[in-house]
Amino acid sequence: MPRVKDIMIDSFLSVRKKMNPNSRKSCFELFGFDFLLDEDFRIWLIEINTNPFLGTPNKYMEELVPKLMDDLLKIVVDPVFKPRIVTPDVDNGFELIYKEGIQPINLRRPFSQELVYPVKALTP
Repeated sequence: MPRVKDIMIDSFLSVRKKMNPNSRKSCFELFGFDFLLDEDFRIWLIEINTNPFLGTPNKYMEELVPKLMDDLLKIVVDPVFKPRIVTPDVDNGFELIYKEGIQPINLRRPFSQELVYPVKALTP
């Protein structure tokens, strides 16, 4: 895993000056990294997808994708739009491997939790 993390960080650092060329604030992009493990247990980067598949074709992905979205929203949305509901932080098993110029991560309701909004009765 240390080699996978190094490859991911190196990939981002190699193109960081070309990412967000218009210097837009409060924007993000989700990338999908595909790796190969060869017979000598060496790690090879196959490709980086700018539109990774977020479907849930199996039980593993049914658990992984909501956790991924929880952590993604904590990192990119919560610093801009403060969460109204603060819940205890849950360890989803993801790790922030590189941090440059982002604000602290905030707590919010988990993405996988059903959204329920209070309905106010209209009075004449």
